[in-house]
This record gives sequence, C-alpha cells and structure tokens, in this order.
Amino acid sequence: MTMSKVIQIRDVPESVHRTLKARAATWGMSLSDYLRQDLVEMASRPTLEEIEARAGSSGRSSVATDAVVTRDSRSARRLRTPSPGGTRTSS
Repeated sequence: MTMSKVIQIRDVPESVHRTLKARAATWGMSLSDYLRQDLVEMASRPTLEEIEARAGSSGRSSVATDAVVTRDSRSARRLRTPSPGGTRTSS
C-alpha cells in the first residue's frame, strides 16, 4: 500500500482561490477534494506529446490531435454542469 503525498501550492491569487472554492461548493465538495479529483483526472490523461510518441512518426498525429480535442471538450462540459449529489463525472 502506498502513502498519499501532500502537494502544496504557494502564491495562488486570491481571486483564483475564491473561484475554485466557489466551484467546489457548487459540487458540494471541499476545495481539497475538488482539486484532488481534478489532479487525479489530469494525471490519468496523456499529454499530446505522449499520444504523439505512442503513435510514432507514422503520420497519425492528426488522430492524436483529434483525441486531445475530444478529451478537452468533454472535460470542459463536465466543469460546466454539476451533477446531483455533488460528485463530478466525466462525459
């Protein structure tokens, strides 16, 4: 079993903190839970560079770009609409 790690972010502008805290409240979540969920989701998605590296130099980079655009548009939709019960789900 692995231990959880602590991530501390310094010098966050007050307006950013206020906005994120309000968004977390909209979902019925603490700020820590809200940010943890986003970090877990962010880490689970490959970057464009990782997708392109997997595709190799076979000219499939447009497919990789389409995958990232689709992923990002789904994430944007998820962030706009709270679901009942306060948990955020990916589309």
